[in-house]
Amino acid sequence: MSEVLEPRRRVRRLVVGRPMQSRQLEETLLPKFLALPIFASDPLSSVAYATESALVVLVAVSAASAHLVLPISLAIAALLAIVVVSYMQTVLAYETSGGAYVVARENLGTLPSLVAAAALLTDYVLTVAVSISAGIFAITSFVPSLGTHKVALSLGCLVLIVLANLRGVRESGLIFALPTYLFVLSIAALVVGGVAQIAAGHLDHAVTPHALPEGTGAITAFVLLRAFSSGSTALTGVEAIANGVNAFRRPHGRNAAVTLGALGTIAIGLFVGVSFVAVHAHARPSATASVVSQVARAVFPPGSRTAFMYYAVQILTLVVLIFAANTSFQGFPRLSALLARDRFAPRQFSNLGDRLVFSNGMVVLAVVAGLLLWIYGASTNGLIHLYVIGVFTAFTLSQAGMVRHWFRRGGGHWRLKAVVNGIGAAATGAVTLVVVWTKFAEGAWLVTVAIPVLVVAMLAIRRHYETLGRRLRAGAAAVAAAPLASNRSIVLVESIDAASESAWRLAHRLGDDVRAVHVPVRGTDPGIRPRWFRRVDVPLERLDPSHGLSEAVLNEVWRLPRSESQFVTVFVPELFAHASLVEQAKRPRELALKLRLLGEPGVVVAAVPALAGSDPQPPARVFARVLVSGVNAPTMRAVNYASTLPFDDVRAVHFAFDDGDAGEIRDDWARHGPRIPLEIVDAPYRDLGSPLLSSLRELTAEPGTLVLVLMPELVTRGWRRLLHNQRALYVKRLLLFEPNVVLAAVPYQVLR
Repeated sequence: MSEVLEPRRRVRRLVVGRPMQSRQLEETLLPKFLALPIFASDPLSSVAYATESALVVLVAVSAASAHLVLPISLAIAALLAIVVVSYMQTVLAYETSGGAYVVARENLGTLPSLVAAAALLTDYVLTVAVSISAGIFAITSFVPSLGTHKVALSLGCLVLIVLANLRGVRESGLIFALPTYLFVLSIAALVVGGVAQIAAGHLDHAVTPHALPEGTGAITAFVLLRAFSSGSTALTGVEAIANGVNAFRRPHGRNAAVTLGALGTIAIGLFVGVSFVAVHAHARPSATASVVSQVARAVFPPGSRTAFMYYAVQILTLVVLIFAANTSFQGFPRLSALLARDRFAPRQFSNLGDRLVFSNGMVVLAVVAGLLLWIYGASTNGLIHLYVIGVFTAFTLSQAGMVRHWFRRGGGHWRLKAVVNGIGAAATGAVTLVVVWTKFAEGAWLVTVAIPVLVVAMLAIRRHYETLGRRLRAGAAAVAAAPLASNRSIVLVESIDAASESAWRLAHRLGDDVRAVHVPVRGTDPGIRPRWFRRVDVPLERLDPSHGLSEAVLNEVWRLPRSESQFVTVFVPELFAHASLVEQAKRPRELALKLRLLGEPGVVVAAVPALAGSDPQPPARVFARVLVSGVNAPTMRAVNYASTLPFDDVRAVHFAFDDGDAGEIRDDWARHGPRIPLEIVDAPYRDLGSPLLSSLRELTAEPGTLVLVLMPELVTRGWRRLLHNQRALYVKRLLLFEPNVVLAAVPYQVLR
């Protein structure tokens, strides 16, 4: 094993912090006091807008119906209690992950589990958008001049939350814990103070600036159901704890259940309390002041000794509403990672970042939520209609799955547990139907369309991975059974320079079957061939330039036989003025040629860079290293090609992210018996950069040593490219200007 090296990237370290090793994952597990603000900030913060959401519906129909918000709140609180108790049973039964996707997958089947996953993914995105927009509305309630900057402020808050979460779960918990607990205390003070003033008979009436229009119609059952469905936003985020059970300290399930119980108790008390005080203070929905703001002004009036509490409530409401988005930044990446491991989502979602968080999921969530904030102008009322459907769909499927779980597994008191989950499934299923019915025309149809679209997309992704897996397994056997390989080389010569000389020397080290070709272009020095002959006693073949560089070289490649045992290596020399990616962009012909060659079976593409003014010397020794991620068809093809190289040292290298990864590939390598030895290098920071460069520089430190790096590259077309790690591009950029290193891509085409 090589020395463990920590990647050093100053900007990333400044933003994200120092990377953590894979074996440090246990250190990131959360105690209950940190898990509560991380996973429960969304349902706790919903007390700031759930009451108002129901009031908006009631008052729009009849001003006299505002008092009905209290019984509606009590019904919602009862539903919340049912869901919390149901999920407490779920997390105790599924300690690794008790989310709706896992429960439905194991008890209801693939399609219901994907519906649950799609519903949760849409809900997480909407939670971010609604929470941040509601937080910005809270601050503009007492600073109206900021109202014109709502979108910019929302996007700025979104960026800050992303950065906080990229630094790790524990770090984000430490950031969010104090404001969340202070918010709970401030709302508790508001409720207690309001109830005390109601009991004493001197609670001031709330002042409602810019009140929303009030109706004079009749209150029907449909209106009550609409108000109930709007207020049910108080239940969003409850499932996040179930999705992140394995983020808790051991025992995972017990600690998650205790946290759920605390969440339910606090959320119900605050929600019902705010609704009670709002009714007695006669608060009404406003275009500029939230209901909580009006109630806080009534309970803590200006000039009183407690007037400062109004500002405390507003500021903490702003902070916690924004922090409520953090619940989604824990749930969305974890669910995406589960889907990726089951091959229903791109594999990149399962990659752990520097701080042992699923950073790719966080970035995707932020981008989609940011688009919603921009499209809807950070309007809470505009976004709220898209809300709730996803979460109640997931609730229903999860609890239905738990009912079947108890019937299949049994256990102590299983009938009682099945009844509890059955009540939860029935209640949330009924609410789902109510929400779809009452909100469909107001924008909820977007979610009802998005969920099946996501399900179809996940099935298509799974189909691609399954087909690809079968093909790679079959292809590995075909490559392994191929006879001893041979190689022919073609060196593209565009000018007589250091890059062309290096390419020619390296090509000759591969064997004697080497051709040098030149494709003239307008303005090319007509004396290039005489100058070539003065340096190399081999003909420089002139190709037909009428169809361009790529077509000319491809015509020569097509003339040569290619198979698993017959390779053609095309060397593409590239002379750069200085080491810069901008310089590479100035050579579009060579870039287009390399991309075209990657689609040709049996072709190896070797880019040979050199800096202007350099004087490369013939290498005294050449080593070859094959980068391998597993024993599969692309790897076996690269190994087959490497076996043709008459170099001093040829071996495969695997960078292991953890001990399990190292053991697995070591066993596979021994079982399948490739023709070259395997070296395993520790990469505990899950980053190839530093360990790869370190291992190469150990070889090139000895003067006269050149290393040819062979990289298996899977080549696909269209949207399927997004489903695979773009590690090949990263390695190409990393090694482009590395002295005494040449990178050759050994493509494996899966073009259908």
